[in-house]
Amino acid sequence: MYAEMQMEEYLDEIRLQVCSRCVERPPGGPPCAPLGKTCGVEMHLPLYVEAVHGVTSGRIEPYLKNIQEHVCCHCVRHDANGCPCPLDYLSVLIVQAIETVDQRRRQDPGRELGIVAEGIG
Repeated sequence: MYAEMQMEEYLDEIRLQVCSRCVERPPGGPPCAPLGKTCGVEMHLPLYVEAVHGVTSGRIEPYLKNIQEHVCCHCVRHDANGCPCPLDYLSVLIVQAIETVDQRRRQDPGRELGIVAEGIG
């Protein structure tokens, strides 16, 4: 499982790239849960990240399949009305946001460990 600091970076990037385009986002959101809107991304973020990390593809279909197998099948709302996930129209953006964080971490390996470089002066 991922450390809380790592999840926060993913969540920040998703809020920037994905939540800004969500038509279900309540006024003042995100975060949406405190505003009464259940959000699947907020509920299942670690599972989303693991599902995306389990795939390497230039196509979205393998990512969607892995998300459905690793996130949706564990959700209490699976096969019920009111799915809280924005997969229908935001899935590409979710994958891109997670991969943006991963790329940033590859370019700055200390970032993943929570190491912040300070200037020496």
